[in-house]
Amino acid sequence: MLAGRDLERAAVSALLDAARAGNGGALVVRGVAGVGKSALLADALSTAPDLQVLRTSGVESESPLAFAALQRLLWPLRARIDALPAPQAAALRAAIGEAEGEGDRFLAFLGTLSLLADAAEKAPLLLIVDDAHWLDDASAAALLFAARRLQAEPVALLFAARDGDARRFDAGDLPTVALGGVTCADADALLSARAGTDVDPAVCGRLVADTGGNPLALVELAGVLTADQLAGRAPLPTPLPLTGGVERAFLNRCRRLDEPAQRLLLVAATDDTGRLTVVREAAERLDAADAALDAVERSGLLRVDGDAVALYHPLVRSAVYRAATSAQRRAAHRALADVLTGDPERRAWHLAAAADRPDEDVVAALDGVAERAAARGGHEAAAAAWARAAELDEASEARGRRLYLAASSAWLGAHPARGSALAQAAAADLTDPLLRARLLALQGQIEWNTRSLNDGYDLVLQAAEAATGVDAALGAQLAMLAASLTAFGARSPRAVDPTALVAEPAPDAPPRVRAAWALLHGFGAVARSEWAAAAETFRRAFALTDADPVDDHMLQPNLGIAAMLIDDDERGLRLHEQQLTAARSAAALTMVEHALTRGVHFQIATGAWSKAAGAAAEALPLTAGTGHPGLTALPTAQLALIAALRGDDDAERHLDRVTEIRDRHPIGITDRLVADLAHWARGLRAAAQPATALHHFEQMEGPEYRRLAALDLFDAAVRGARTDLAHTWLAELERFAAGTGGPAATAVVEHGRALLADDGDAETHFRRALAAHAESPRLPDRARTHLAFGEHLRRARRRVDAREHLRTALALFEDLGATPWAERAAQELRASGETARRRDVTTATALTPQERQVAALVRQGLSNRDVAAQLFVSSRTVDFHLRNCYAKLAVSSRAELTALPLDL
Repeated sequence: MLAGRDLERAAVSALLDAARAGNGGALVVRGVAGVGKSALLADALSTAPDLQVLRTSGVESESPLAFAALQRLLWPLRARIDALPAPQAAALRAAIGEAEGEGDRFLAFLGTLSLLADAAEKAPLLLIVDDAHWLDDASAAALLFAARRLQAEPVALLFAARDGDARRFDAGDLPTVALGGVTCADADALLSARAGTDVDPAVCGRLVADTGGNPLALVELAGVLTADQLAGRAPLPTPLPLTGGVERAFLNRCRRLDEPAQRLLLVAATDDTGRLTVVREAAERLDAADAALDAVERSGLLRVDGDAVALYHPLVRSAVYRAATSAQRRAAHRALADVLTGDPERRAWHLAAAADRPDEDVVAALDGVAERAAARGGHEAAAAAWARAAELDEASEARGRRLYLAASSAWLGAHPARGSALAQAAAADLTDPLLRARLLALQGQIEWNTRSLNDGYDLVLQAAEAATGVDAALGAQLAMLAASLTAFGARSPRAVDPTALVAEPAPDAPPRVRAAWALLHGFGAVARSEWAAAAETFRRAFALTDADPVDDHMLQPNLGIAAMLIDDDERGLRLHEQQLTAARSAAALTMVEHALTRGVHFQIATGAWSKAAGAAAEALPLTAGTGHPGLTALPTAQLALIAALRGDDDAERHLDRVTEIRDRHPIGITDRLVADLAHWARGLRAAAQPATALHHFEQMEGPEYRRLAALDLFDAAVRGARTDLAHTWLAELERFAAGTGGPAATAVVEHGRALLADDGDAETHFRRALAAHAESPRLPDRARTHLAFGEHLRRARRRVDAREHLRTALALFEDLGATPWAERAAQELRASGETARRRDVTTATALTPQERQVAALVRQGLSNRDVAAQLFVSSRTVDFHLRNCYAKLAVSSRAELTALPLDL
């Protein structure tokens, strides 16, 4: 029975109505045990006769089984899986145990979303997930992935999760309803309905006060207090029967049963199949027969429906299991393991729970569980299985190897703290040099991604040293990785040069090997600010790989980093587009995110701001779905900068979010990039106050972003009478330009010299800057130089000459959508005596970032289904955005959209 809860019921009703209208979403109902979460879910179910319903729940003893809850939820839809794109279908079947083989974790997530969207085409869909705090991690991750992508689907996803439990359901930014205790009026309705008699108001008030208004506690009290006590004719017992809590009351009811019935109830509490045949057979092995089952049913603690068995409340399970002795629990697990011979995963975990000493057979069973879980993307379950297997292994080296595997799986499953702890435990047992090198590399990866860049770098250095003597190829990879970290400012207290760890490969070595060696030395040169040497060796690496596109997961991203470090924009755009295309084809979510966010750097530099915004907007939900909240900082900071460049007030909202993320979560290696982007954006927002703007620009540390922001700093420094600061930045840029010879850097240097030169020399430097700009794809910088040159000429009373540059600047700024700069150029043009006419710029600036992504892929000839697979959304979501594109661009077909001259 649900009493009251009007506000909460309204929130659920709004969710269901939105799903009926095709605007899906999710809602998390939170509260302590017994507060009425399940009752609210049941009430929602009763109001949705027109909706299809799928249900699942978390089970405490089932939490180590990968995708167990998801399998139950999707089981009624399994016949539809074949209609999914083949990669999604294969991954989802592997995840839920419908097929053997390997399955990609994120493809399984996407398959879940696609399957739900497909099922909802028939009628709106309601998904109910109770006890979400006990969901296995893989199922929780899959459902949260889907929950964040339901906006265009007729799907409502309703979670219920307990507060105050050891396991917490972290739903991130999903809407939440928190249930508290009920009011006296609602409590009276609950008590009266349960007791079948009126309740005295004073008694009701006392019971509400003593239970905190907990509905389950009130209902249980109504069942044990007499009618006279409830009516106020007899005093209430002191203390109340539930003073020890509802769980204690359930335990007391259990202890009134005879011993065979208690053993059967313990088996039911230990079981996670919910099948009567399993519970009955296991109980019979403990001498608990049908009479025991009858007794437990009569107690009300257990319900049987056909072959399904369910405990009255989850607290019955925890009360009974925790009150049993360790020997009793092991006996129950052993009995269940003996029965579950056809379910290797559950059998292995029951054997593990029954073991109290090393056991090779149990270790082997757990190894099998871990390997199968890892193969289908259930990394959390694999980590748990390998960790338990290590506990039951007597051999030190084998134990260390299993702990290493557990640590690696924990990291892949987005549990860095768990991974770090397991890796530390593995270090005490591992002696094999190659495994130790891999372990050190894993520890370094966790460290630089979640905590300290310097500590992570030092661990990778140690890994490279350890690997060099036993695996030259791995040693070379790790040395290159260490060197790339130094290019981002990583330092170690130990005087080890990663470039000295690897010998130069032979002239006839494979091109990729020689390219890796060149990158290694290029990164080392960057760390020493030896720009000429860095440019030379990086270009050698580019030449070695240009003829043969790279698909190496280590080499390819580092080629992109090299391009960024020497401002090779055209190559950087090409490399990241290749990486993105390959990652989309493979549906490799983490590599898609990496390619998107790293490509944004070059898109910002070259003025492809709409593409940059689309990439960052696409990357944001992908990073949110990885389980590492700190990863959302980079795309959020990129969105903040793009908004600031365009003069969009959304920049403030994004900047506030960046601050919140950095305060609450570790960022790792991208923290410097995030900080630089935020400082640049804040400096742009403070352009009217040069001193404030300079304060932010001065805090930028990364050379690559200091170069991108140099023209903004020069402008603020000149207007703020801080030419000393401009000279400092200019000297840094001059060294870089002289070493690399890049046209973009040369143009910025000449622009800076022009601003700082005497009037007689300024024009020469401006013209040199424009000549260099002609060789560079950086349109924003070119526009800035035209504007600055035009301003200089107007101040020199050469108005006719000024107009040419101001017109060019205005046109470029309008194409870019750089509103503040376009307004400044228009104002200068008017001051020169010419009316600035607003151009009808035929662009797609009215499209949202998501609409841009969809339009760009549709223009490549992809179907909605293929676009959905590449963007990790559903086909219906693609259709929603595509229809918006048609409306905004005044077209009615894919052919017309493709024919438009758009820069997407």
